[in-house]
Amino acid sequence: MPSPRSSRERRGGGGGRPEFLSLVSQRGAGAPESPSRRREAGGAAPPPLPEEDCMKLNPSFVGIALSALLAVDLWASKRLGVCAAEGSAWGSARPLMKVIEVSGHGVPWLLGTAYGLCRSGSAATREVLLNLLFALLLDLVLVAVVKGLVKRRRPTHNKMDMFVTISVDKYSFPSGHATRAALVCRFVLHHLVLAVPLRVLVVLWALIVGISRVMLGRHNVTDVLFGLLLGYMLYSVVEYCWLSPLSAPALFALWSH
Repeated sequence: MPSPRSSRERRGGGGGRPEFLSLVSQRGAGAPESPSRRREAGGAAPPPLPEEDCMKLNPSFVGIALSALLAVDLWASKRLGVCAAEGSAWGSARPLMKVIEVSGHGVPWLLGTAYGLCRSGSAATREVLLNLLFALLLDLVLVAVVKGLVKRRRPTHNKMDMFVTISVDKYSFPSGHATRAALVCRFVLHHLVLAVPLRVLVVLWALIVGISRVMLGRHNVTDVLFGLLLGYMLYSVVEYCWLSPLSAPALFALWSH
């Protein structure tokens, strides 16, 4: 008589249970491999992403800050353009703003300086005026070059009714009026003996010229701020390259009587 154990072995096929073996084979075929086994099987790890792709996926803090600054600049410039048109909030003050605009324009300053050179009777006066003329010409060239390189369009609410414009004047960065105002202000304060009230008026004039550019809608706020900074620094270049009868005798001979 066969034993109970031999009967169980015959029912089991001489091995383990078929269901258990099938489950083990399925788990063994589909179970995920460990990272160490994948590295051993696949060789070297995949190369990292290029640096430029990482930068695109993870924008830098500087880029986000600049974008936010640009958005604030555009918003503030539009809000402060209260004299951009006759129907604006302060449209009645637009004629006064345009007078201030002319006071900071390059043409009156160039013509006035050249006239003063022709009428000057002393060598010291000619030296100051000749360097002022040099500063104004340097300002015009530098602002035109920067505008041509940056090519930032003027605000959309600006009316193109400006006084004596050239091709690069369709661009707004930096503000030439603000640059010239800061340059002339620093030049006058250093080379003219003025009473304190007059010195205060010169500084106020430079600031008002810069503010008027935003109120008229000619420029954004950053255009004016950079223009003021550029004009302030430009005076240092003029001082470094100061023209004198010893350094530029031909120029002084041209303007001497």
